Amino acid sequence: MSFKQKISDDMKDAMKSKDQARLDTLRLIKAALMNKEVATGVHKELTEAEEVSVLQSLVKQRKDSIDQYTKGGRADLAEKEAAELRIAEKYLPATVPDGEIAAAIEAAMAETGAAGAKDMGKVMKAVKEKLAGRTVDGGALSAKVKARLGG
Repeated sequence: MSFKQKISDDMKDAMKSKDQARLDTLRLIKAALMNKEVATGVHKELTEAEEVSVLQSLVKQRKDSIDQYTKGGRADLAEKEAAELRIAEKYLPATVPDGEIAAAIEAAMAETGAAGAKDMGKVMKAVKEKLAGRTVDGGALSAKVKARLGG
């Protein structure tokens, strides 16, 4: 079953169970996927990595919104975003284990010949390519690469 089909099936289930919050979040995910398809210029099915990327963007937006709403004293909106975040995260693949991230960083450093903090961009690009289509926290990854490069 394709990812879009799973979202559609889950939308039907949410409608039947009258779970409006879940339905709204699933509609948001489906719209984001469709927008990405249209943005490519050629109406084609997204690859699994592209679908995960879209979902990761939505999750990141929710986390940023929660932070902003919390700072702004809008607990009601922060809770709504948190609910959407919990639903969206269920569709992400499992997070890459730390050991695998460390191995990808080492391999990327060897490939790029990185020697110091000035090579961080090259290493980050290589690591992201190795872990494409999988769930990795970009901020934590950046911190690990920076620590490994001695920055």
